[in-house]
Amino acid sequence: MEASREKTIVKTSVIGIVANVFLAGFKAVIGLMTHSIAIVLDAVNNVSDAGSSLITIVGTKLAGREPDKKHPFGYGRIEYLSAMIISVIVLYAGVTSLVESVKQIIHPETPDYSAVSLIIVAVAVVVKILLGRYVKGVGVRVNSDSLINSGEDATLDSIISASTLLAAGIFLIFHISLEAWLGAIISVVIIKSGIEMLCDTISRILGERNDAELARAIHDTVLSFPDVQGAYDLVLNNYGPDRWNGSIHIEVPDTYSADRLDQLIREITMKVLGEHRVILTAIGVYSVNTTDEEVIQAKRRVEKIVFAHEHVRQMHGFYLLKDQKTMRFDIVVSFDAKDRRAVYAEVLADVQRAFPDYALQVAMDTDFTEQ
Repeated sequence: MEASREKTIVKTSVIGIVANVFLAGFKAVIGLMTHSIAIVLDAVNNVSDAGSSLITIVGTKLAGREPDKKHPFGYGRIEYLSAMIISVIVLYAGVTSLVESVKQIIHPETPDYSAVSLIIVAVAVVVKILLGRYVKGVGVRVNSDSLINSGEDATLDSIISASTLLAAGIFLIFHISLEAWLGAIISVVIIKSGIEMLCDTISRILGERNDAELARAIHDTVLSFPDVQGAYDLVLNNYGPDRWNGSIHIEVPDTYSADRLDQLIREITMKVLGEHRVILTAIGVYSVNTTDEEVIQAKRRVEKIVFAHEHVRQMHGFYLLKDQKTMRFDIVVSFDAKDRRAVYAEVLADVQRAFPDYALQVAMDTDFTEQ
């Protein structure tokens, strides 16, 4: 599957390189012939697009390297770095275009359009629209940020070319040259797009919350085992597109033997890997008291107290030892709370008032899938 994904990305990038090189050549000739700064800048932008596709290929090839001693989790995150480079190229192209457009506004040159040049630019608009939709569509399908960024860049290029046609039409009809002003406006749009691409990629590198859909699917898979009474604390670590390692806690009856528990954990690990391509490197266990009715009633009483607090999302891992007078459980406090620590302290105080003879061991967890 990895080989197929890499092959798809490389093929799509090669198509992008070929298309952009041809468009750059045509636009450069037309721009020089008509003295159109907008068309010349558009040609330069096509060259940068071809470079972006080349970076995507190199990044994908490097990301596909096998894990080694120095990088045991593989090289998948290189794809994020290549996406960042493409974002910087887009940003640079936008700044360069803005500078040249401002120069043209200060020192304008009269363009000299011809029917042939405008037809070629019109064809370029159609080609870039189709190319942008195709590249972005493939990028979404194979989860490649580099292709998605390249596709969005191609769509922006089509807008640039279309604005050039609009400026040419206005000039031919009204003899007013607006292409430098249009170039400045479009440059600002490109700069904005480049900043957004860059911020999005940096956010992925820093580490974002768990993929909510994937997390729900993994929870459902884990809970599909009859004796698993709860699944909590799922943490997913991303090491590149579609490359996940994770850990989770499960609640099982306290009557489980060690060998039975070992078998369950192995089965969960294999099923999650097979269905979701996520490696669960650790599965923690919470034992649930199932034989003592007094403990069961105490749990229900604690749940009522805990969930009376607005921002508590979960309570799990409850266990009570009557002879040692200890009670332990975890709570998840929402990020929507103004002060999560204050909510935690209030919960702890309320439970302690209800069970003054017990020593509490309460941990505050984080829900990494919280929307």
